Amino acid sequence: MQRRSWLLGALPLVCAWPALAQDNTASKELAAQAFQRLRPLLGNPRLVGEHRFTYWGFDVYHASLWASNATFAPNDWASQRLVLELRYLRDFQGRDIAQRSIAEMQGQRALSAEQSATWLQSLQSLLPNVRSGEVITGVYLPESGAQFLHQGKAVGEIRELEFARRFFGIWLSPQTSQPLLRQQLLAGASP
Repeated sequence: MQRRSWLLGALPLVCAWPALAQDNTASKELAAQAFQRLRPLLGNPRLVGEHRFTYWGFDVYHASLWASNATFAPNDWASQRLVLELRYLRDFQGRDIAQRSIAEMQGQRALSAEQSATWLQSLQSLLPNVRSGEVITGVYLPESGAQFLHQGKAVGEIRELEFARRFFGIWLSPQTSQPLLRQQLLAGASP
């Protein structure tokens, strides 16, 4: 009887195996495409880590962090050029993404009302509405700020270092609201 219950317990995994293998193949193909797409931005891009972010059981996006250096120090990420890609798994309005981003930046350390309003306006003007499967790419430029792309096409930039550090800190700062996501994005970092 015990053997039978073990078999029944494993049945969902066995039935899901082809789907899991297909997901893994798709993930490898997406990584290869991202490597080619990111070469102009990073030279020789290296995947540092990735994670599927879910919120209250709903898939939100698949995040991947890429660096240009062979070594990537997680505690010194703000001094390195990097790219964060978010492949959305559901539809979102750009204004909602912008508002959530400001709330997350506020959670790291309080923003002044003026700073919050200015950054919100900047983000709302450049973040597009996204549909499931579309990609928003953020390029962190430690010397000048951040650039943003949607589906590989430039949508704008914000040339302010404090903004760029706080924005990328949503995912990479020790003060992030999502420590598991941060841990997975930094999984391939150098010690």
